[in-house]
Amino acid sequence: MSDEETKNKEENKPEKKEEPLEAAQAIGSESQARRDDSVESDDIVEFEFNDDGEEDLKKTLKKFRADLKVCKSEKEEYLTGWQKERAEFANYKKGEDDRKAMFSESMRERILSRFLSVIDSFNMAFANRESWEKVDENWRKGVEYIYGQMNTIFEEYGVKEIGKEGEAFDPNIHESIETIPTDKKELDHKVAVVIQKGYKLGERVMRPARVNVYEHKNGTE
Repeated sequence: MSDEETKNKEENKPEKKEEPLEAAQAIGSESQARRDDSVESDDIVEFEFNDDGEEDLKKTLKKFRADLKVCKSEKEEYLTGWQKERAEFANYKKGEDDRKAMFSESMRERILSRFLSVIDSFNMAFANRESWEKVDENWRKGVEYIYGQMNTIFEEYGVKEIGKEGEAFDPNIHESIETIPTDKKELDHKVAVVIQKGYKLGERVMRPARVNVYEHKNGTE
């Protein structure tokens, strides 16, 4: 085959078509390149200064600093206000809790105080042991059992008896009814007789003990 025939054959050979996948990839690459160029151009901020450009920039920075100072001041004001409101609410809540506790304590004291006269009646019945021992045994044991139950309830609610013979007189828990003269100095201002028992609810005196108190006097017969 001559050189001329070979050349004509090469020229008449059909062109190779580009595969669809390769074409799509090429188009995608070109599109991405254009987007990247667009992003880069958008990210670039160009400052053009005229003759007064530096002065304008200083004014702008000064304004930014002033605005920032105002923002900081407002932030501190809001924070202080929020902290104040929070503290006031905490105090209010504590006050409400204290009032509820006081009200509950007051109601409990009022209810328990109503039973003191019942306890007094039991104590009066038991005061004369000789007469009490003559009461029918079964009936006596029943009454003593009820008395014990009431004392148990009082103890569960924190009620305690106050006022014992021989202890020092204390005006905070004792009410002096009468003074009894004595020549024994060691008995001076000591409880001689408990006329009526007193009671405390926790540290609060529900009723002082009514007592007679010794008073030392020289030459007492």
